[in-house]
Amino acid sequence: MKITEECFSKVKKDCFKFIKSQETSTEKFGNKEGMLKSFLIPMCFWIAKKTNSKKPYFVGLAGGQGTGKTTISSIIKIILEKYFKLKVFKISIDDFYKTRKERLNLSKKIHPMFATRGVPGTHDIQIMLNFFKKVKSKNFKKIDLPNFNKAVDDRFPKKNWYKIKQQPDVIIFEGWCVGAKAEVNKTLKKSINSLEKVNDQKLIWRKYVNQQLKTRYKKLYAQLNCLIYLKAKNFGLLQKWRLKQEKKLWLKTKNKSSHKIMSKGKVINFMQTYQRITQNMFKYAPKYSSIILNLNSNHQIKTIKYNK
Repeated sequence: MKITEECFSKVKKDCFKFIKSQETSTEKFGNKEGMLKSFLIPMCFWIAKKTNSKKPYFVGLAGGQGTGKTTISSIIKIILEKYFKLKVFKISIDDFYKTRKERLNLSKKIHPMFATRGVPGTHDIQIMLNFFKKVKSKNFKKIDLPNFNKAVDDRFPKKNWYKIKQQPDVIIFEGWCVGAKAEVNKTLKKSINSLEKVNDQKLIWRKYVNQQLKTRYKKLYAQLNCLIYLKAKNFGLLQKWRLKQEKKLWLKTKNKSSHKIMSKGKVINFMQTYQRITQNMFKYAPKYSSIILNLNSNHQIKTIKYNK
C-alpha cells in the first residue's frame, strides 16, 4: 500500500490534469483517486515488472466502443513514464484504417459494407506488421506511423503522422477489436441484427471479416505480450456510451461544418457493424486476456482480475 501511495503522490497531478481535459461541463469523472490507487497504479506495477531493456513490451488494450480505452491507456502511459521512467508509445488500431479511397475500392471488390471503417479488413495490416517488426529491431531507426482523423473519415496528411524517434520500452496498442478471435463458421449463419439481415444476406461480409481474424489479424495479435480487456455489462451500455462520446466530439470540434459527426441513428447503425465481434469478445476475451477490468453501468472500474 505504501508504494501505491508513493506512486500516487508522484503521478496524481498529471493524471488529474489529463482527466480534467477529458471532462465536459455535464460529464465528470467519479472516484478518480480510487480508480488510480485500486486499479491503474497496481496494473502499472504489473506491466513495469515485465518490461525488458532489450526490446519493447507490447500491451494490447481492448474493449467495446465507448469503454474508455483512450482514457485508460493515456493514464497508464502517464504513470509508466512519470513514476517508472519508461519510454512509452501509445497508438490505436484505428490509426491504421485504410484510406477512404482504399475502403471504397474494397467495397466495390468484396462487399459494399467495407466502405464503413471499423471491422477487420478495413485496417492496413501490412503497415502494422512492419511497425511491430521495425520497433523490435536491434538497429532501431525512426518510424513514422499514420494518424487517422475520424472527423473526416480519412488519414491526416503525412506531416501530422506519429514520429517515433527512439525505441520505446512499452508500446500500448489499443482498439475495440485488439485480440479478437475468429468465430466458428456455424455461428456466422445467423444474423445478429437488422444490418446483417438486410445488407449481408449471402454472408459475404461477415465471412470475409472472420477470415481476416483467422489469418492476418491472428498473426498480428500473436505478437502482443499481454492483453488488457475492458469488459462492459452489455452491448446496450456500449451504445449509450458511444453516443455520449459522439456528443463530446461535437462539443470539442471547432469547425463543425466540415466534420462528419454522426447522428444518433447513424451511431446505432454504425455500431451494428461492430456488434458481432464485440459480443463474441464479451464471451471469450475474459478467458484469454491477461487482465480484465470489469466496468459498472456508471462507466467506472468495479473489479480487476489478473489471469497471468
